[in-house]
Amino acid sequence: MLARLGFAVNGLLHILIAAIAIAIAVGAGSGSADQSGALGQLATSPGGVFVLWVVVAGLAALGLWLLLGAFLMRGADPKRQWSRRVTEVGKAVVYFLLAGTAFTFAQGGATSSAGSTRDASASLLAAPGGVIVLLAGGLLVLAIGVYFVRKGALQKFTADISVPSGSAGKVVLALGIVGYVAKGIVLAVVAVLIVVAAITVDPSQSTGLDGALRSLVALPYGGPILSALGAGLIAYGLYCFVRAWRARL
Repeated sequence: MLARLGFAVNGLLHILIAAIAIAIAVGAGSGSADQSGALGQLATSPGGVFVLWVVVAGLAALGLWLLLGAFLMRGADPKRQWSRRVTEVGKAVVYFLLAGTAFTFAQGGATSSAGSTRDASASLLAAPGGVIVLLAGGLLVLAIGVYFVRKGALQKFTADISVPSGSAGKVVLALGIVGYVAKGIVLAVVAVLIVVAAITVDPSQSTGLDGALRSLVALPYGGPILSALGAGLIAYGLYCFVRAWRARL
């Protein structure tokens, strides 16, 4: 049940990030379009502290579920077992980090995801071989983005949930396709900024999700593009709610 709660709060965060992104696209927003911005919005909302503690519990539980599942659940193909384990452990680490960020906000603190990304990039670039490591990290994020796009376009996400029958199933499929493709595109933009930071040896170029979304506004038709991606992230958030309800755990 707590793992399902984790999927639900992940959906909530994506919807909040999407709302900030759309506000930026229409020139009516100034918050950070990333996890910190979403959590900051919750912190300033009535009852937001309670919701933040729910977010902490859900994300931590989901991370723990994925970590346990990586080693206790056997896949159908033994040859791919270790690749699946690495993937599940990687996702668990991401959720643990998000839970840690939410914990900071729940305690009344604050943090900047964009600032943390820049600082981490600067530390890497200052270390021997750091450029190569940062470049490899950018290419890895790009690969993850391609994975999301492919998973959405080919409807491979249906392996994770029990798709309802009838019109409800068609809505779920549409949310999954649009949501996964949109998130994949956003991750690809984040990856490009990381690669640029590595090539130019300029950590200020690596600004994470917020910087990636804001960079789109400067493009021709950037506002409509960012609004469309924001709508796609809302679709992904709604899909996460469905996954909380129908996930095959």
